[in-house]
Order: sequence, then C-alpha cells, then structure tokens
Amino acid sequence: MNLELPLVVVRGGGDLATGVVHRLHCAGFPVVVLELDEPRAVRLAVSAAEAVFSGSHTVEGLIFKRVNQDCVRIPVTRQFVPVLVDPDAVSLSSLDPSFLIDARLKKRDIDSFIAMAPLVVGLGPGFIVGKHCHAVVETKRGHALGRLYWQSGQTTESDTGIPESVEGVSVERLLCSPCSGVLQPQARIGDLLKPGDIVATVDGQTVRAPFEGMLRGLIHSGVTVAAREKIGDLDPRGVRLHCFTISDKAFAIGGAVLAGLLNCLQGRRPVAER
Repeated sequence: MNLELPLVVVRGGGDLATGVVHRLHCAGFPVVVLELDEPRAVRLAVSAAEAVFSGSHTVEGLIFKRVNQDCVRIPVTRQFVPVLVDPDAVSLSSLDPSFLIDARLKKRDIDSFIAMAPLVVGLGPGFIVGKHCHAVVETKRGHALGRLYWQSGQTTESDTGIPESVEGVSVERLLCSPCSGVLQPQARIGDLLKPGDIVATVDGQTVRAPFEGMLRGLIHSGVTVAAREKIGDLDPRGVRLHCFTISDKAFAIGGAVLAGLLNCLQGRRPVAER
C-alpha cells in the first residue's frame, strides 16, 4: 500500500531529535531537519546535526544531508533526510509542513508557538499545551517517559538540571567547559578513557575524564563554547555500541511523536487551522 504522508519539520538535530526522525522516516513520513550553523549536539555519532559539519552523515542506515535554502523547494525524497541551517525556522513558509516537532530540548525561552503548523509537538520541559504547542512529550526517564499530553495547560516535569544516574554516576558523567573558547578534542567518541585522561581543550585549558568510562559524546571540533557549557558525556558502562546507536530513550520519545501524528491523521485529535 502506497500512502502519501504529509511533511514533518523537526527543529533540532541532536540525538533525541534523531531518534524521532528515524521513527517517522521508517513509518513513511517525509522529514526535514532545521539546525544551527554550529550545532551543540554532544552525541554527534547518532545526531543528524553532524551533517551540518560533514555534509552527509548516516545514523543506523538513515542518511542525513545538508542542503541549502534553494534545495528545500525540491520535493523531499525517501533517499535521505535534508538538514537545513535555519535556527529561526524562516523556511517554514516555503516548506509549509503539516507537522512541526520542536526537539531542541531548550527547556526555557521557548520560541516555537502553536500557530507555526497545523500540529506542533514540543519535547520536554518549558512547553505548555495550548500556548507553545498542541501536544508535549515527557522526556525525563521514569514511569512517564514518552507520555504524550494533549490537554490545554499541560506540561512535562520541570528540568532539575541533574542528569539521570548510570551505574550510580550522575553529574560526574557530564563534561563541561572550564572557560569560554574554541573546543579542540583530544579524544574520540568511542574511546575508553582512564581517570585523568585529556578529553579536550578549550582555550588551552584541559578537560579530563573524572572516572574510567567510554566517551559517548563530544561537541564538534572548532565550535565556540561558553564557560560551564556541557561539551561531552562519559559513560561508565563502557559499551561501545551505545556510542553509535540510537538510545532506548530517543526511540521511546520517537514512538510517542509517531503515535500523536498518526492519531491526528485519523481525526482522533483536534488540529488547529492556520
């Protein structure tokens, strides 16, 4: 059966956004990703954002390609997912998507709003149903992960600023910049590091591994970062496969988004008119 599904635009190309895009693409939806000119994605190996730097990037068989503004007028194909540098989403008027997913995990200062598309879905804290979006997805691990909320005024759990614990390690997993400056990696994603090993330098200052673990993510070389900004993720489990495959969390969130879109297509949820 050949179903022609409507276009979905996803704001953000980080690892969670990429899990959403993968789910939607596998279900037959054409998707376009909008990103920054210098994406802040940490888990680059499994992020569509890497295509901004390299031109083309493949995640679990799905190809992402950077395109310019003129290319978005070309019908989206099933061969790859276009990635467009468009942080302000000015291309929405020409793309005219049926669905908009804000997957940037900004958590505050939300600049997506409900009139941007017939259906707008927000991921994580900061989104309020009826104001920023028509629906919001819980992104915090736990019993509510992946739940889709539709009622006006609903939102997800607040951002605690504390990352989930992995084998008893929480805040220490996050590698942060000691100062503002240009990041220069000294290790690669997938490297098994010992305590004290240099992960990267920022403006000549070193970032070292606080414990033995595998480098699961690191911001792209040459990106200018702010002091105390998250630049990497050290995983105490040391499983290399985890560095290069989409996480269970990303797929759970992607499944929630997919269910929401399919419900709307079947008329089970109200879709606002433009």
